[in-house]
Amino acid sequence: MSEDSVRAELGRLPRGPGVYLFRDERDEILYVGKAKSLRPRVRSYFNRGGDTRAGIGNLVSRIRRVEVIVTQSEAEALHLEQNLVKRHRPPFNVRLRDDKSFPYIAVTVADEYPRVMFTRERHRRDTVYFGPYANAKKVRETLDVLNRVFQFRPCEGPKPGRHSGIPCLDFHIERCAAPCIGAISVSDYREIIDGVIEFLSGDTRPIRRALESRMREAAADERFEEAARYRNRLRAVESLAERQAADRRAVGTVDVIGLAAAGDRAAVQLFPLRDGRLVDRFAFHLENVDGQDRATILESFCLEHYGAAPAIPPQIVVPADITDTDALASFLSDLRGARVDVRAPQRGEKRRLAELADENARLALEHDASAAQQRRQRRVEALEQLRESLNLESLPLRIECFDVSNIQGREIVASMAVFVDGESHRAHYRSFAVRGLEGQDDFAAMGQVVARRFARLRDAASPERCDESFASLPNLVVIDGGKGQLSAALEAIHATYDLPRVAVVALAKRNEEVFVPGRSDPIRLERHDPGLQLLQRARDEAHRFALGFHRRRRDTRAFESIFDDLEGIGSARRRAILRHFGSADAFLAATQEELEGVPGLPAKTARAVYAQLHKAGRA
Repeated sequence: MSEDSVRAELGRLPRGPGVYLFRDERDEILYVGKAKSLRPRVRSYFNRGGDTRAGIGNLVSRIRRVEVIVTQSEAEALHLEQNLVKRHRPPFNVRLRDDKSFPYIAVTVADEYPRVMFTRERHRRDTVYFGPYANAKKVRETLDVLNRVFQFRPCEGPKPGRHSGIPCLDFHIERCAAPCIGAISVSDYREIIDGVIEFLSGDTRPIRRALESRMREAAADERFEEAARYRNRLRAVESLAERQAADRRAVGTVDVIGLAAAGDRAAVQLFPLRDGRLVDRFAFHLENVDGQDRATILESFCLEHYGAAPAIPPQIVVPADITDTDALASFLSDLRGARVDVRAPQRGEKRRLAELADENARLALEHDASAAQQRRQRRVEALEQLRESLNLESLPLRIECFDVSNIQGREIVASMAVFVDGESHRAHYRSFAVRGLEGQDDFAAMGQVVARRFARLRDAASPERCDESFASLPNLVVIDGGKGQLSAALEAIHATYDLPRVAVVALAKRNEEVFVPGRSDPIRLERHDPGLQLLQRARDEAHRFALGFHRRRRDTRAFESIFDDLEGIGSARRRAILRHFGSADAFLAATQEELEGVPGLPAKTARAVYAQLHKAGRA
């Protein structure tokens, strides 16, 4: 459907509340929005001067179909918008930068000796979670302090200790009570965990009183070293508690949100107060906000944040200039299962807190802009330095780095890491399985991979076969290796495609020497040269990506080799076992009953497989 056809359909849109979806020529969703009245809101995008936001012109030119979903209320439209944005991640919607799961502190209360640990997941039953937190470093610092004070076990797994039965170093430096050797009873260890939960819930008075009492008792008995240890733990607890003090009991349990926006970015500061206590401060950065009003940005943030938050407070304080919050309050009330009041205070302590959050958001946005400018400047300096050092014709705006990984000529794979404007562009990373080589021949492997990469340039004209990673011509190709790998890559490039303007260099690991065509001796860059550091980052990324791909293929091949001598197991049953157990170790350790429980595997066959495995001595 053409843009004119889309415009012709606008007059037939309904006028009620709902959600609208803009789709491109591939029927992929570009943008999801909600409206009180669908027809005028959607038409405003196409009217001349109707929506002046930056980027909207680019959006409208790509729209080939408009889809609408009518709802009964604006709050219901908010729910639907949140679900669609979360599912499809449209490129033109406001989004939280580095949108990943937030860190939590988890206490595995179901274990006999529970763990207290850092995690980014929140789905296990019988586990108590505290968070989410915005700063992973702060969470790890908190865990470090808590471990020094409470001495819970840091070892992994549902049971404490090592197979040797000998306590680890943490026991000897008083960072663990060593339940693995019975140095503490289950009930006493539970008291430690109860203290951790009590502290993380905001009540620090019991642990303070206990530590102070033990310190004075040890000092009175002239056990001064022990008293000093209790003193240090008390100071650590007080320091940690001070960070979350700011006592404002009259305020109650609320989230205070501050907002600042400039250009395409916005910053949000969230102050969570629980029973009047400021327990933390969360900082967020948003993208794709250019031209949107503050109310819309705030609404988009709340959809994203509270849709994934473990709990929603009964009241949310927003900036004073945001007044139309009825739909947002209704949406959050539905999520919470109880009333949520979204309020813009006009006076009092809450107004002061809202202004403080706004000021923090403004400072965070300025700092983010300054840091981004510094990062851009460093990238420009690195690219300029690289062009000068390697005598390149143009800035290496797109760098592609290739690496080969194998073990004694087996499972040979390679990778291509891509850097655009001095930053890694992971969406364009690609991996290769090297074919048709006998033994270890890194030169031939490198030549094959580079040839296959540049042969894919021919697919750029075909929409069905085009891969964006291979459609763009690099300014600089970096080969992980020395003269041999460089010669193989150059031969492959010139044999595959006439590319006189593509610069090719090799970076040797041993002395970090750069080999260039037509020069016998390598170029040695200074250790702190920004251009060399950029090449090293590209090389390390290619190596990491190739190694990961090689390990996955090796593990898959090892798993498949187990079935080579097993009777009654074909490809379908092999896949069923792989899906069920996930790893070779889990399969080999399975009991006969567990094998009989594999979907698609008959009980008789499962018993035969178990007998074959144990007869062969594999398990």
